[in-house]
Amino acid sequence: MQGIIIAGTHSGCGKTTVTLGVLAALRKKGLRVQQFKAGPDFIDSGLHRLVTGRPSRNLDLWMCGESYVKESFRRNSLNADISVAEGVMGLYDGTLSTASLAAALGLPVILVVDAYGLAESAGALVKGFVEYAKGIPSLTPLLAKEGMGEVNSGITFAGVIFNRVASENHYKRLKASVVDIPVLGCLPRDLDFEIPHRHLGLTVAEENPISDESLQRLSEAVLEHIDVDALIRQGARGKGQEATNERHIAHRSSAVVSIAVAYDRAFCFYYEDNLDLLKNEGAEIVGFSPLSDSGIPEGVDAVYIGGGYPELHAKELSQNRSMLSSIHDWACGDKPLYAECGGLMYLSQGIYDFEGSFFPMAGIYPFETRMKKGRSKLGYREICLDEDCLLGKKGEKLRGHEFHYSEIIPPHPPIPPLPRGGDRGVKSDRGGFSEVYSVKDGTGQRTGSEGYRFRNTLASYIHIHFGSNPAIAGNFVRFAKEREWNI
Repeated sequence: MQGIIIAGTHSGCGKTTVTLGVLAALRKKGLRVQQFKAGPDFIDSGLHRLVTGRPSRNLDLWMCGESYVKESFRRNSLNADISVAEGVMGLYDGTLSTASLAAALGLPVILVVDAYGLAESAGALVKGFVEYAKGIPSLTPLLAKEGMGEVNSGITFAGVIFNRVASENHYKRLKASVVDIPVLGCLPRDLDFEIPHRHLGLTVAEENPISDESLQRLSEAVLEHIDVDALIRQGARGKGQEATNERHIAHRSSAVVSIAVAYDRAFCFYYEDNLDLLKNEGAEIVGFSPLSDSGIPEGVDAVYIGGGYPELHAKELSQNRSMLSSIHDWACGDKPLYAECGGLMYLSQGIYDFEGSFFPMAGIYPFETRMKKGRSKLGYREICLDEDCLLGKKGEKLRGHEFHYSEIIPPHPPIPPLPRGGDRGVKSDRGGFSEVYSVKDGTGQRTGSEGYRFRNTLASYIHIHFGSNPAIAGNFVRFAKEREWNI
């Protein structure tokens, strides 16, 4: 199976730009490309989709384990000519790093080096990265520490790509300094390609941050300055993976439940595998927009509101009172609703944006949320369910990731939320409000309680990857199907 991993020396070296350019160039050469993203990031995955037109998959060893990651890579690469995975942070950063992923998948690494301010010293930098891999007796202990079994003993380097190169002479000096590893090319400093940023990182794909003209310019630069044919040949060196015992995701021919999934500019952070796993358990996914639709779609059995940037669209969300009323009535009617991060904010009493302006939201939970100038939380999370809920039974463990700039303002007295439907007399109370998650961070340290449950609504700041526990998707679907709404 052909494949490569595009890794970097550090965050910000140009991995995403190079990856997008390589994806575009491969598409331009007529190849079917499947892309992946190492780690938990949603935004890069969305940008990949803009280029290839097909969903990008997250490959995260900590959240999902080696077997699931290998099966996901194998399954999603089946109908592709070549697969391209973008790394996370620097190549060796983190216990379960991009290097660990490369070893687990048996894929060669292409190292992206930011050449700004470098000349012959680039050779020493590249040599250090190559020699460091040789100095690790095996990457297996890194995975074995997490109980993930045996993987390949090391990694191989397929080549180097230099980013932000000033001139042809600069490139010649950089290339001459590198020994024992192919230099596949470069991207020039004056490329004039940039992806807009904001507080959580790059701008999301749903806002079309990259114009067709910019993408065309990037692909042409890659084809002109990078030996794409050599890159393809290097990708063929990957050992590939045999099928594992992990179950296949083969969607059922007929749905047993329908789940309304919020998807628009405000809510767009979803692991694609989560949706596939739900479909595999018999769910039909029905999209809707909290920004523009008037209410939850008719006839659905459950609602799923993912993360995103509700704070940037708070005014629009707040002004869509019919949707807020629909969400509020749904939750107070004991119907299944699951939300993560931005979805949690949407279900609160309201959001204070970065300027301190307050915008009322669905009013399901007895607290407000507010944006901070600095980051609030970041890191892996392991959840143990303290009581039965729509994701599973008491004692089950799930894994995910948390990254946000907002915080919950300490709860007000548990007063009933006001109905959004005028004088329609929606009755609600705070009976059954609880925190159902016991949470640990990626090192195993207890971080407290989370997972806010009101009746059959469950919300949290944590983005759970359903691949972390094979039972999650089935639990969700059965809960919606059997309508056991008062467990």
